Amino acid sequence: MAAPIESETQAGRDIVGAVLKACGLLEHFDASHPTWTLNELTTASGMNKTTVHRLMTTLIHAGWIDRTTEGAYRVAMPVFEIGSAALVQLDIRTAARPFMVDLAKTFGDTAYLMVPAEEGAVCIDRLEGSNPLVVAGINIGSVMPYHAAAGPIVMLAFSEALRERWFRRELQRFTERTRTDPTALVDHLNTVKSAGYSVSDSDYLEGVAAVAAPILGRDGTAVASISIGGRVEAFEGNALDEKIQRVRDAAARLTRVAEALPAPT
Repeated sequence: MAAPIESETQAGRDIVGAVLKACGLLEHFDASHPTWTLNELTTASGMNKTTVHRLMTTLIHAGWIDRTTEGAYRVAMPVFEIGSAALVQLDIRTAARPFMVDLAKTFGDTAYLMVPAEEGAVCIDRLEGSNPLVVAGINIGSVMPYHAAAGPIVMLAFSEALRERWFRRELQRFTERTRTDPTALVDHLNTVKSAGYSVSDSDYLEGVAAVAAPILGRDGTAVASISIGGRVEAFEGNALDEKIQRVRDAAARLTRVAEALPAPT
């Protein structure tokens, strides 16, 4: 027998307002403002001072908040332990999915997430948009050459180790626009790295363009790329500028996730 669906009225009765307020206070603590005085929290939260004092005293008793020697509040170790446990369970694919959904919905293009591997860039997630073009040949599990298409190229640009390995092999031509001259490719990679993103135009598949940006790890090397691809006509002018901005923003936010993930052991 299926469990009954909880009504909004019932859910409302089950919500503890004081807990919500306490969570709201905890949300004020971040890297840019790790400590707060009682007066500061009162002003920032909009609650009255008595309520803030009682909630923070309760959080201190629970072990979630400490007091500094000056009497200000700061988060205690259990908060960090819970955060670390959550990060261990979080991978780039999970973190990137909402951004891919947003990009595909906003532009109608197909969104991709790729990670580096020995033989090329591996597509680990793909989400089709509403545009009629279906990019054949790039699916989850596809391995793509690093010297063609926006996603692989941006990872090559942001990884010296990948460059060293990839330039040992002959660069295959896929279309007339594929860069196979090592000198020209190096110049392009340096331009991509300086710009912070890559734009491709029929260099891997005819009639297909893409925009990609790197997701960087703690050492500044690409650990993945997020991109959108579609018809070349949709990647021009103001539309292209907007796509570049949105893809770069997604990659920047995912970079913060990647930097926070525990280093592999």
